[in-house]
Amino acid sequence: MTRQPLVARRAEELLGTSVIATAPVAGGDIATATRLRLSDGTTALMKTLPHAPEDFFTDEAEGLRWLAAAGDGAAQVPDVLGVDHECLIIRWVEPGKQSVDAATAFGRELAVTHAAGADRFGLDRDGYIGKLPLPNKPTETWAEFYAVRRVLPYLKLARDRGAADEEDAATIEALVARLPALVPDEPPARLHGDLWNGNVLWGLDGRAWLIDPAAYGGHREMDLAMLALFGLPHLPRMLDAYAEACADTRPLADDWQERAPLHQIFPLLVHACHFGGGYAARAAQAAATYL
Repeated sequence: MTRQPLVARRAEELLGTSVIATAPVAGGDIATATRLRLSDGTTALMKTLPHAPEDFFTDEAEGLRWLAAAGDGAAQVPDVLGVDHECLIIRWVEPGKQSVDAATAFGRELAVTHAAGADRFGLDRDGYIGKLPLPNKPTETWAEFYAVRRVLPYLKLARDRGAADEEDAATIEALVARLPALVPDEPPARLHGDLWNGNVLWGLDGRAWLIDPAAYGGHREMDLAMLALFGLPHLPRMLDAYAEACADTRPLADDWQERAPLHQIFPLLVHACHFGGGYAARAAQAAATYL
């Protein structure tokens, strides 16, 4: 590791601790990531994004803290060391290898995180998913929230960007009217909110760590559906462990996996907004199975 003076100075101002060395970290799709070695022996990750919205990083920090507050036995989340409108600094998690044991433990831990719950469907502030604004104004039911805060806003944006055609949009809109009859009534869970495989970091300590949340109160099937959509390693064992962990308190509905495509419509539309391609068509195909 060398030392980038400008990066180091910015981190020192925020942390009040000297930075001995810095090194770029590959893999970030949105923010620039830098590994920091601090004089007190701590290793940290610093994320920066030029011209980010003022609350971009503070919202991520609040999401991490909210997930961490799920308590003992919940999914692992890196500590927030410092944050302002320009950057976020979290404790470094040394990457390791995926394993069946880690996936099993993660299933149990995610069940604890979800069970910590939320006050309502939504959150008291809006957030971000990727670079896109994420509306979180609470509603009374998950069906309403999923329709008006998740599916419809991103369907409109995908159409505006030319990523969804009229036929696909009509199919998805037809599904929205049926949502109250399709999703089971449950209290809001404490969701990560953007739980695809890339936001599960397999640590050298043998644990799975959650990063880059878009947290809010929602239906727990949402997080599980996103994990299935983008292929978490050892997913069947993770899901078995999750189901076992909540079997005595709040068991999953027997048909929850049949609704996974329904809850995958939202992340597919987000991808359509970000990347175009065939994601909106995939969302419409998922919607069509419920019509």
